Amino acid sequence: MKVMRISILIAIAALLWACGGAVEDKSTTEEKDATEKFNDLADEEGFAESHDEPLELDVDTLGEMSKVAMGESEAANIYSINKEGSNNYLLVFHEWWGLNNHIIAEADELYKKLGNVNVIAVDVYDGEGATDRERAGELMQGADSERCNSIIAEVLNGLPEGASVGTIGWCFGGGWSLKAALAGGEKTDACVMYYGMPVEDVEVLKTLNSDVLFIFAEQDQWINQEMADKFKSNMDQAGKEITVMAFDADHAFANPSSEKYIEKAAQEANAAAIEYLKANLK
Repeated sequence: MKVMRISILIAIAALLWACGGAVEDKSTTEEKDATEKFNDLADEEGFAESHDEPLELDVDTLGEMSKVAMGESEAANIYSINKEGSNNYLLVFHEWWGLNNHIIAEADELYKKLGNVNVIAVDVYDGEGATDRERAGELMQGADSERCNSIIAEVLNGLPEGASVGTIGWCFGGGWSLKAALAGGEKTDACVMYYGMPVEDVEVLKTLNSDVLFIFAEQDQWINQEMADKFKSNMDQAGKEITVMAFDADHAFANPSSEKYIEKAAQEANAAAIEYLKANLK
């Protein structure tokens, strides 16, 4: 009888261990979304070094910083420039450095060039920012997807009925540009991604209400030709339009606060983005 009891106890213990192990394995193999995969690049050799630390930039701003209520959570930050009489909105998403003066200057420039659009630069770092690679990597990896999604949802919910929405972002923000476009549902009419990580799930891409302008650099080791080809294939399978533009440049080539900035390529890419946004945000 004692032998039988011991055998039963051993069997139960083995079963509990196996179940616990199975649960643990499931959690470790859970699929990450596109923005989380991009965040993981901070640990890859050479990624941080591919980003030149931003040059100092003084700006005379056209807009102002304000808060977005988040219910019981901490209020979020946005930089916005309002266009009276317009129901067009462009959401701007920052690089891994955060919502710095460079992104504010880009938001101002987009406002001036588009002419009939309200511009909102969304801060998904909750007021934090970086001027060195180590801190930028920490902020990017510490960006909580649930919090970021909630901020975007509240910004979208705050737009008036009938709003026409476009999104744009660079690097870390390129992926969030697409995520915000998906979150916008029928409001979304345009999406521009500069060297950001695309969503791969074809079923999710089928829900996208707009086409996409995808801009990348041929010398980029991470957001590269292979990734662009796969994104185009996935968009084709989803029945969505995509325009892909490749430039003989490296990651962050469109950032004038970076030493990798290539003026000619950046001007061409930016002109294409402006033309695309004007055509879709009428």
